[in-house]
Amino acid sequence: MQPNNLPTLPEALVDQRLREELPHWTFEGGWIRRKYRTHGWKSSLILVNTIGHLAEVAWHHPDLSVTYAMVIVKLMTHSAKGITERDLALAKKIEEVVQWRPAEDHPGILEGTPDDPRFKFIKIDPR
Repeated sequence: MQPNNLPTLPEALVDQRLREELPHWTFEGGWIRRKYRTHGWKSSLILVNTIGHLAEVAWHHPDLSVTYAMVIVKLMTHSAKGITERDLALAKKIEEVVQWRPAEDHPGILEGTPDDPRFKFIKIDPR
């Protein structure tokens, strides 16, 4: 089990780390946040369940806001009352899994979600 007394990171360092490592995340009101746009309710639910699985495995649970075509993720280490390495590590894992492009990693093997409105999933951010 990991120690619960991780030190909080200074705001300037959090901002720098987000710019360098998690450019689609922001630091607002003491939380690191990410807004994911989806193509509808089914996609939002799949995304929430994916994040839920990662959070449970990490034993670090974000706050989520869910709407028809959007999921907002907010992370903070409550016991530390601020942002710690734990928050950044989980944010990176969420980003890695959610933004995965199978066709790029495994061309000719995993094709990825078809570019068809019937199968649209998450709106992938440009690289």
